[in-house]
Amino acid sequence: MPREQGQKYIAQNKKARYDYHIVDTWEAGMVLTGTEVKSLRQGRASLTDGYAAVDGHDEVFLYNVHIPEYSQGTWTNHTARRTRKLLLNRREISKIIKETNEPGLTLIPLSLYFKDGRAKVEIGLARGKKDYDKRQTIAKRDSDREIARTMRARNKGR
Repeated sequence: MPREQGQKYIAQNKKARYDYHIVDTWEAGMVLTGTEVKSLRQGRASLTDGYAAVDGHDEVFLYNVHIPEYSQGTWTNHTARRTRKLLLNRREISKIIKETNEPGLTLIPLSLYFKDGRAKVEIGLARGKKDYDKRQTIAKRDSDREIARTMRARNKGR
């Protein structure tokens, strides 16, 4: 059987881009058990309450990401919200440590996907938005949608 190619998205944290300004992003591998991988292949995961943090031993961990138990699993099944280690190189970890020491910045998971058959997570360095920032985001999205609608109607009328 040929190896899987390309990217297959499992879960995206759409609310993260609404609630936070994303400053920087990284792609990281994850240390998973067999039943977690099987559950992800079924396309079931939730990133809504998840966050990442640097442990005291210069390792990055992913917390509160919900990967449900594998339905066919036995006593070897995993717990749904366990802490998972992220696989990053030393340079990336030191940059993350330096940037998360700044107040108001946090690491959040943005998406979970398979890339060439390997489970990856995209984590982002984020700063929380204020309510007026969120209103500006909604207004910009609505105006962009209205402009696109007008352009389609104009091009269709030709």
